[in-house]
Amino acid sequence: MSITPSFRHLFEDYFIFLSLILLVVFFSLAADNFFSLSTLTTLLNQLPALTVVTIGMTLVLICGGIDLSVGSIVALSAGVIGVAKTTWGFSLPSAALLGIAAGAGAGLLNGILGSYFRLPIFIVTLGMLEAARGLAYLTTGSQTIYMGAGIQTLAMPLPIGGLSALLIFAVLLVVIGQLVLTRTIFGRYLIAIGSNETAARISGIETKPYVLSVLVISGTLAGIGGLMNAAYLGSADPNAGIGFELSAIAAAVIGGTSLMGGRGSILGAFIGVLIISVLQNGLAQMGVSEPVKRLITGGVIVLAVVIDKWRSR
Repeated sequence: MSITPSFRHLFEDYFIFLSLILLVVFFSLAADNFFSLSTLTTLLNQLPALTVVTIGMTLVLICGGIDLSVGSIVALSAGVIGVAKTTWGFSLPSAALLGIAAGAGAGLLNGILGSYFRLPIFIVTLGMLEAARGLAYLTTGSQTIYMGAGIQTLAMPLPIGGLSALLIFAVLLVVIGQLVLTRTIFGRYLIAIGSNETAARISGIETKPYVLSVLVISGTLAGIGGLMNAAYLGSADPNAGIGFELSAIAAAVIGGTSLMGGRGSILGAFIGVLIISVLQNGLAQMGVSEPVKRLITGGVIVLAVVIDKWRSR
């Protein structure tokens, strides 16, 4: 009996969600106070920045590319917001828009070089990883910029449920991203390009605008992630976002997105973010040392890649 692609993807999302539930059950039994409302809400409220970055990364991976610059763009966006608010006298909304625009601009440059100049996206975004981080240091003077309580109110838990408005917004973006990927021509073209770009061009799809678009989207979402990160910390740190690109790639792959392109799920990637967060926080509550925690997390990521390779075959 054959399984249709849509049903298979739905089944995979359910399987990933089941893995998350089993992980939560395990740490609830193995770690004291893990399964408590305060622990779970705190865990969830830490996720908005990584979630929105992972959405952009997933779209780039589905399209057959990879964006290594997102972590540095997070720091650059936060730095621009911090300087605009504290030094240039911008209001918080204006500073936030400027920071997001900086992320979109970095994504636009990535997209132009990777699509119209046909440079390898891996190399282009690797260069942007260094350039954006350097700009973040230059913008902030290599100092952490404290922005006060005003920006932190964005990340404060709401009276009902204890979840932050940023988390709710991030989940809304997950829903929108999943609908775009599965219900629009844009999403179908991304899958076609990631599966076989040459065949997509031959079939009449102009691939360059779509490659450009996903990199701009990724940069813009990284810019939003910079705002979220600054709101959570109450400051703009030029070292913010280090490792975000690896965490986003890991979450996407754990969530069923192929590193080879042509297959993926925004919903699955979000569950991947939850799995990584539960794993790291659960191990920390069990008293596992940082080196061992990294070793276990790395092993889970490698296992996800092996499963992805097996699934592709």
